[in-house]
Amino acid sequence: MGNSNEYYSNRKETLKVRISFLIIFSLALVIFYSFYLYSIQVISGDKYRERARDVARRVSVIPTLRGEIFDRHYDIPLVTNVNSFAVDIIPAEIDFSRFDDIAAQLADILEINKNDILSRVTPRMRHQFAPVEIRNNIEYEKILVLAENIVRFPGVVWRSKPIRRHQGPGSLSHVVGYVGRITREELQILHNQGYTHNSILGKMGIEREYDLILRGRDGVRHSTVDARGRKVGDARRVIPPVIGQNLVLTIDRHIQELSEKALGERIGSVVVMRPSTGEILAMVSYPWFDPNRLYSNAGSQYFAALSADTRFPFLNRTIQAAYAPASAFKIFMTAAILEEEVFSPRQRIECRGRIFLGDRFFHCHRRTGHGFLDLSSAHAESCNIYYFIVGREHLGIDNIVKYTRRFGFGQRTGIDIPGEVSGFVPSPEWKLATLNVPWVGGDTFNFSIGQGFLDVTPLQMANAVSMVVNEGVSFVPRLLKEIRDPVTGKVIEPFEPRVLYQTNMRRETFQKTKSTMRDVVTRGTARVVVTTRATEVAGKTGTGEVGDDRSSWFAAFAPYRTDNPAEQVVVVVMVEARNEWEWWAPKAANVIFHGIFTNQTFEEVVACLNVWYLR
Repeated sequence: MGNSNEYYSNRKETLKVRISFLIIFSLALVIFYSFYLYSIQVISGDKYRERARDVARRVSVIPTLRGEIFDRHYDIPLVTNVNSFAVDIIPAEIDFSRFDDIAAQLADILEINKNDILSRVTPRMRHQFAPVEIRNNIEYEKILVLAENIVRFPGVVWRSKPIRRHQGPGSLSHVVGYVGRITREELQILHNQGYTHNSILGKMGIEREYDLILRGRDGVRHSTVDARGRKVGDARRVIPPVIGQNLVLTIDRHIQELSEKALGERIGSVVVMRPSTGEILAMVSYPWFDPNRLYSNAGSQYFAALSADTRFPFLNRTIQAAYAPASAFKIFMTAAILEEEVFSPRQRIECRGRIFLGDRFFHCHRRTGHGFLDLSSAHAESCNIYYFIVGREHLGIDNIVKYTRRFGFGQRTGIDIPGEVSGFVPSPEWKLATLNVPWVGGDTFNFSIGQGFLDVTPLQMANAVSMVVNEGVSFVPRLLKEIRDPVTGKVIEPFEPRVLYQTNMRRETFQKTKSTMRDVVTRGTARVVVTTRATEVAGKTGTGEVGDDRSSWFAAFAPYRTDNPAEQVVVVVMVEARNEWEWWAPKAANVIFHGIFTNQTFEEVVACLNVWYLR
């Protein structure tokens, strides 16, 4: 009996300890959670309330309008925005048991493949209220058809989505460029400048160079949504978008179209420049492309076709392709000869059609020879033999290299569109270091007539001719004339001419060089082709040899004599060797000069000059 009492006593004590422990544990748990709740609600309340608001709040982007692009007249935009529509599907509102049939009917209206819709909207997205875009750039007429049949398409919505529309001459595609969705690689570089994965970015030309000015700033709409992402009530706060600023180019669309038609469907380029300011009035590169087709729903296929084209239509041949300048380079050889005074311009050299050096003959373009020629006659007749002899025996390769660089060759001009190449100016040091062979007399012969290793871009050629016209000064070529407010039209920022090169060469050197350029047209190689009487043209022809083919250059300016330098223009035409139309460059330049100084269209010029070869 005693043992029993002792057992129950011990058990009772153990129970009391357990109850005490449970009470203490419960109190500790209550205290802990009370403190935790106090911390959440009071100490960190603001932070968690903000998180709750973020969960319930959704931010959507209100797209802005990209700035428009005008030519120098600032009347009709070259590039504008047109209203277009995009169709979206809200997956959570779709009956996926019959989605295959819905997709087929929708594809028929939108003229797309049903599988494109089925691949974008899948059953695993059935709880998603975020819209999925299935097609953009849709005409208003298709939206009307969709609206009339909307009962058949629950979960299908549409919205306005402006796209770029190019309205200028087709050849402006290289100048203006195009836009597209930003790539992952581009975003890695530009994310600190406010770009996101949904940003539209300029891909080339003006659209790329001045993207930050054109793009504006998207607006933002803050909305409240429920746990499934559905909007609840009206937008709480809206930050309106800021429209991108408008750009006014130096391009004259009439001269651009004139130049485009004068070049025709010939692989090559045209540059028309105002030498007194560096303004580009026309920049043509053929073949070009249609940016509007890149914005269509078949844009990816069009892009792929352009990329595969062996004529390289994305290549801006005015700044991204360098060629041997051929005899057009004799302009600058003439200036160097006059400036260095190493050989009297009145002294004559006999051209017999060829000259022997080393183990080979070097030929003049006139195989029977020109006879005795001084500098002016040699330049007018483009005599290779004269420049061979004076270049190698009197001027020397070091001086030739020095003056070639002085006129800006081998260096980028700094024009305000991306992609410009620098061309190439060879030297004896370069040849020995690169090819491990010494410079020889034949190299100097070739260099003296713009052949061999020398490569220049058409824009460099135009800028170098501008230095001759300006008698020692050239300006940075520019395509942007001014930035304007998109609402008021007020000029925000004009761009003034900026000197690129300035030389201390004598004024008499440039005046005599211009005189020899005029001789080319009045009594030289261009006299039969340059027939316009609307202005006095001075220039230089060039025929480059690429294998068995020939390329055609014409570098010129007009008017030759004027009291107003602001009216002068430089025209450089280059037609690539793969064409069969030899000497087309001066023929096209003739039309361009006549059209500029008579204010005539291409068709009117053809009729006026009766140029049979353009019909």
